[in-house]
Parts: sequence; structure tokens; C-alpha cells
Amino acid sequence: MKLRVISPSKSLSIIDKSVIDQATKKLNSLGYEVYIAENAFCTQKFYECGTIEKRIEDINNAFKSDADIIMTSIGGYNCNQLLPHIDYDLIKNNPKKLCGFSDITALLNAIYAKTGIITYYGPHFSSFGMKKGLEYTVRHFINIFDKGHDEIDNSKYYRDDLWFINQENYNKRINRGMVVLNSGEAEGTILGGNLCTFNLLQGTEFMPNAKSIILFLEDDSESAENFLLEFDRNLESLMQTEIWNNVTAMVIGRCQIASKMTIEKWKKLFSTKKNLKNIPIIINANFGHTTPIVTIPIGGHAIISKEGKIKMEG
Repeated sequence: MKLRVISPSKSLSIIDKSVIDQATKKLNSLGYEVYIAENAFCTQKFYECGTIEKRIEDINNAFKSDADIIMTSIGGYNCNQLLPHIDYDLIKNNPKKLCGFSDITALLNAIYAKTGIITYYGPHFSSFGMKKGLEYTVRHFINIFDKGHDEIDNSKYYRDDLWFINQENYNKRINRGMVVLNSGEAEGTILGGNLCTFNLLQGTEFMPNAKSIILFLEDDSESAENFLLEFDRNLESLMQTEIWNNVTAMVIGRCQIASKMTIEKWKKLFSTKKNLKNIPIIINANFGHTTPIVTIPIGGHAIISKEGKIKMEG
């Protein structure tokens, strides 16, 4: 199996060589030959990414290549700059499994919207550079990519630290697990990812839709103690769009510690929105800007049971 690394958001140049080497070694051990795109290390003045032209070149070449999987280096900003310039016909005629998260939300959902090809909200290439605490992420990555289906379970621990600075310091925390705020059954097409990035697609041809949608949403802690307010207004904005008419359930990824979110705060947030009272809502699922994470098929199918079990196919 061949895996090609591209940098549609931040450049691979910001990642320490030791992390790149460890990620390559780990993916090799899983049976993947790793190839890094020609422009993956490029940067430009004022931006930690390559030019639009160089990033598009790498995307086109990756989909034209004999790679089985395309994986992004890391997240960042400005991936949505690329959306009007992408050759979607090329992608549709040369389907590949594309995986990444955070700012890559824009690219994943746009490709699904324009081509109908399932994309994957999951680990970056750099994520595999983690030496400790990666087992859960790898297991769920394999479940989706090799078996085509998965069920989200609770990891015993999670971490929210700058692991790449000191790999030997495994700062693990007890994971309380998923919490069902609204119980109920639902099934539908998976859309979403990073909420504030997903919202950048509003009003564009790149916003996907489906007859029945289960939204998987998360956000980072850049707004810190204002996380609740920022998430609220972003969610409110999304609820005022056309796709919300088709939302049947919502799954929220685990928050970073700096967000200072609690179950009580989530309950308060959702209580202000009347049209959320009748759909299943589950919080603290294993995806987002902490680790470990599952791999979520954007455009795939999800089923939520009354007990709060989440099964995915794609």
C-alpha cells in the first residue's frame, strides 16, 4: 500500500524531523510505503504554507499517482483558499482515500460535495509521529480503512499536551467517556468536522448536503475561556442554513482542557436552542484536537442507537 503526504494547510516544514521519521517508521510498520509530495515543505512570506499553485499541484499529482491513501501533513489555516482551484473531475476519475482533520475539514467536505467520494476526518501524517498513546488511533484508523466500518468506543485515557516537544512525557488523563445528552435513534450521512472551518463553506458550492445528516462537530480551544460563546455562535450560524433541515443527530468531539467546558455548560448551550430538543446529542466522543481519535468517514453512513452506540460505515 502506498501513502502520499501533502500539505494543503500548514507546511510539513514546521514538523520536527524526529516526528517525521517516527511517523514514517510507524506507517511503514503498518504496511504503508510513504512518499512525501514535492511541495509539502514549501512556505511563503507571512504564511506557514506553500502558494496556492504549489498546493494544488501536489493535490493533483497525488490523485493522479498510484497512491492508495493521501494523508495531510498537519492542519492550520487557509485550506479553503484551494477549493475554487481544485480539479474535481480529476479527483472523481481517480478516487483516493484522503485523510486529515482540523483545517482540512474544508477540503474533505468540498471533495465529497463535488464528487460524492467519501473522505476521512482522521489523523494527519504527523499524528503517527507520537510514540506513546497512539494505539487507539491506529486501531480505529485500520478499522475504517481496512474493514470499512467501525464503532466508536471510549478510550481509557486521553492526552491534551504538546507531545511532540517531549515524547517521553506521557501526560495521560482519565477519559470519562461519551455522554448522551439527548437519547434517541438516528441514522444518516456523516458530515462536519471542525465547526468553525465547516462554517466557512456556508453559501458556497462546496457545502455538502444529504437527505438525512448526522453532524460530527468539534473545535479547538483557541478561544480559551470563551469557547462556549464561540461554539454557540458558530452552531447558531450553521442552524440557520438550509442543511440544518436535514440534521437528525449530532455528535460532539472531546474538548481541549483550555476550553473549560463541562457537561453543565453543554446542557446550558443546547437548552437555548429549541430545535435541538428532539434529536440525539452525544458529547465527548474521541475526535477533535486531543488524542486519541477515531477516523470518521465524511459522506459515510452512521447509526446511533438509543443506548448511545455509534456505528460508522464508509
